[in-house]
Amino acid sequence: MKSVVLSIALLFGMSTAVYAEAEKTKVCVDVKDKEGKPVKDAKGNVKQNCKEMKVHKKLEGTEVPVKK
Repeated sequence: MKSVVLSIALLFGMSTAVYAEAEKTKVCVDVKDKEGKPVKDAKGNVKQNCKEMKVHKKLEGTEVPVKK
């Protein structure tokens, strides 16, 4: 019983390490109305929708050989 619980705990511990490699960046996009004009707030600044995105490292591979 203890070995089953330990193996499950190790499985979850290793799976979270895989997802931790991605960097998070903040991306903001201006809010626009139906006519396509930017929406401004009370101070006169353009409103923005911001979200966090994960940026994964691009892996380099070898070229696929061409069949003759």
